[in-house]
Amino acid sequence: MYDFDHNLFLALNFDGGHLTDQIMLAISGTSMWLPLYALIVYLIWKKYGITSTLAFIILMVCAIGLSDMVSGIFKHNGLLGSLLPDFTPRARPMFTASLEGLDLSLDSLRTLRRGALLADPVVHVPVEAVSGKYGTVSAHAATIVTLAVLSAKAIGRRWFTLLVIAATLVICYSRIYLGKHFPMDLVWGTLVGLLLGYAAYRLFRTFDRRWGAARK
Repeated sequence: MYDFDHNLFLALNFDGGHLTDQIMLAISGTSMWLPLYALIVYLIWKKYGITSTLAFIILMVCAIGLSDMVSGIFKHNGLLGSLLPDFTPRARPMFTASLEGLDLSLDSLRTLRRGALLADPVVHVPVEAVSGKYGTVSAHAATIVTLAVLSAKAIGRRWFTLLVIAATLVICYSRIYLGKHFPMDLVWGTLVGLLLGYAAYRLFRTFDRRWGAARK
């Protein structure tokens, strides 16, 4: 499985030049997606009213926060990071020395990446992307899929569902491009997001049926 995951990662990761690096860094960030978040809140308000919109925002924040914490369990970080003390975290692709054909520790390779001192690297990693050591489970995948499932189910419009699916795919690919995650890291994150996003949606629908409709 690791061989397949490594090979698929290497097939998808490439050096697209400075402009592509900057685009992928922006996609992987938060600021450029603020209009999408605003659109979600607007569509929820338009369909359900103010009371249910407030409930939706609370559930959205809680579900996204929980998905981030669950992802952190496997990387030994965050509030739940101590739950699996015997689990060995998986290094990010940028810190996987075997991909470079090198016999280096994670920390040594990290130092080389930060100083842009690695000669002819196999894995393309913009210096700005060099960060945390471990990649499994992808918190980016978990959080964006949580948001996508919750919002798409609640809004129930085909065009919006296609929009959030496209946004999710682009964000997930940016993590591969930046050398932060193997494809399977994203798969595990997606599974976390599917579960928590659907659970949050069911809670939202329960709230709206009981209290939201009467207070619109």
